[in-house]
Amino acid sequence: MKIILSLTKQFVFWLMFFAIIRIIYFIYNINFVLVEDISFWEAVASFYYALNLDIATACYILVIPFLILLIQSFYSPVWINNINRIYTLVIISLFSLITTAELGVYEEWKTKLHYKALTQATHPSEIYNSAETHIFFLLIGILLIQVFVSFYLYRKFFFDKIVKIKRNIIFSILFFLIMPFFLVISMRGGLQEIPINQSQSYYSKHNILNLAAVNSGFNLYISVFENLKNFGENPFKYFDDEIAENIVNKIYETPKDTTIRILKNKNPNIVFLIMESWSADLIESLGADPGITPEFHKLEKEGVLFTNIYSPGSRSEQGMASIFSGFPSHPISAITVQPDKFVGLSSLTHIFNDKGYSSSFYFGGQLIYGNIKSYIIYNKFDRITEGCNFNSDIPKGKLTVHDQYVFNRMLNELNEDKEPFFSALFTSSTHSPFDMPMKIKHFRDDNFNLYLNSAWYTDSCIGDFMLKAKRQAWFDNTLFIIVADHSHHSYKHYPYHSKEYHKIPLLFCGNVIKEEFRGTTIDKLGVQTDIATTLLKQLNIDDSEFYRSKNLLNPYSPDFAYIAFEEGIGWVRPAGDFFYDNRFDHYYHIHLDPAIQDSVIKEGKAFLQIIFKEYMEY
Repeated sequence: MKIILSLTKQFVFWLMFFAIIRIIYFIYNINFVLVEDISFWEAVASFYYALNLDIATACYILVIPFLILLIQSFYSPVWINNINRIYTLVIISLFSLITTAELGVYEEWKTKLHYKALTQATHPSEIYNSAETHIFFLLIGILLIQVFVSFYLYRKFFFDKIVKIKRNIIFSILFFLIMPFFLVISMRGGLQEIPINQSQSYYSKHNILNLAAVNSGFNLYISVFENLKNFGENPFKYFDDEIAENIVNKIYETPKDTTIRILKNKNPNIVFLIMESWSADLIESLGADPGITPEFHKLEKEGVLFTNIYSPGSRSEQGMASIFSGFPSHPISAITVQPDKFVGLSSLTHIFNDKGYSSSFYFGGQLIYGNIKSYIIYNKFDRITEGCNFNSDIPKGKLTVHDQYVFNRMLNELNEDKEPFFSALFTSSTHSPFDMPMKIKHFRDDNFNLYLNSAWYTDSCIGDFMLKAKRQAWFDNTLFIIVADHSHHSYKHYPYHSKEYHKIPLLFCGNVIKEEFRGTTIDKLGVQTDIATTLLKQLNIDDSEFYRSKNLLNPYSPDFAYIAFEEGIGWVRPAGDFFYDNRFDHYYHIHLDPAIQDSVIKEGKAFLQIIFKEYMEY
């Protein structure tokens, strides 16, 4: 009986442990719970809906203690107990590391720790530098307290030392035969045909509650297992490939190949300003509060603002492929982190290099993060300038050189470059921890004040850069393209699985824009991917390599936007949109007329299937 009691007490410990870390999750994220107006009892319900996954996870963990106890039923010296204690300490530590990391990434990613997040762990210094210092050490403190308190409770109240117990051969045989059956059945969540998965814990329209209910260890295991398996087979295959191809080809049908000519010259300089984490909620003309980005607002009067643009991805490395290669982001991974794949992508830089343009890329941080550096090098920029290329006396933030110094470096070097030139600058001050060399302004009394201040700072850098650029000889023949690499959670608290969350600014501006188009807007529905074709059509350059990009300045081009997240798709049409999670077969919402709902959903799923198929084939 002591063997059975020991295993039972360890089982109860793990259920208690999971409940405690769920409480910590709610306390840490209390602001998000309050903002979403979640009732106390709805939050408490997460503990109930978590139970099945918690039980399954506990039983996975108990496989080793079961084997140890089986041995102890025959042979029980003191030293074997130490193996159980050490094993439990290791699992507590690993599990605490996972759940603490989730606390740190929730605000930015709105998800649990997953397969792709593990790739970021190869750069621990970047993880440290990306976090605000006090948050980083707070999380370290939570991790240590969680480990030591949990292990103390385990040893004090739940661990039974098994020493020289009386042998009972019949009991040992029955324990060996029966207990694995109960463990396996509990691991799979019962005797039903389909084993338990994360959908078991989904119960609320508030995704933060669903994430709280899903067991973190179970979720990470499934994420790793499924993603490794999926690299050999398209996990988003809903139709025969031929049928899906026909649907996607129909989506891209364009009755007339034409374009609105907004540029004065056919060979302008091209300058991309890629804004880190700029949500549409920073831009007054796109619905933001006034005063956050006043310099951008001024530039709108000098150019063409695209008012209905979305980011298909949520990471910088995804944004780079969308902007420079016209290739949409996709779930699970990013093509830019795989050199064997991204070498097959088209490249705007290659196009402009072949046209005789000089080229350059600027970033104040280290491009190795997200494997962006190898992708940028592949793009064959003539000059690549990153944080390590700045003198040590240049003021730096915790993560990167401050934006103003990167802009100044770009301006000075463009003055020396041969025209025409193709240049890109990737800002960084709007990346956490949002440090900047300026006095903090008061926008709000909540956690978003620093983010808004960082946007205001970067916006002021843009204003200063443009003011100085206007004095240069090359300015009148330069097209500036300002676009975000991806969106960001904002003070408007849009759900992650909504089109509003992923909306971003896109502005073409400069004296090269014809006077009659300055200060105008284009409402065509699109994504970053569409920049390539839109730009090349203006310059009468062949755009056929960018087959997943469409011309935003062609009134006849199709209106749609595709948004990818970890395991699913957001699909936006003028008639409405839907967000679908493939893993859970779960629709976060469907905003479509029932008469067209099925056909639009079929479109989106076919698009996701083909994009992932193409990614796999690169």
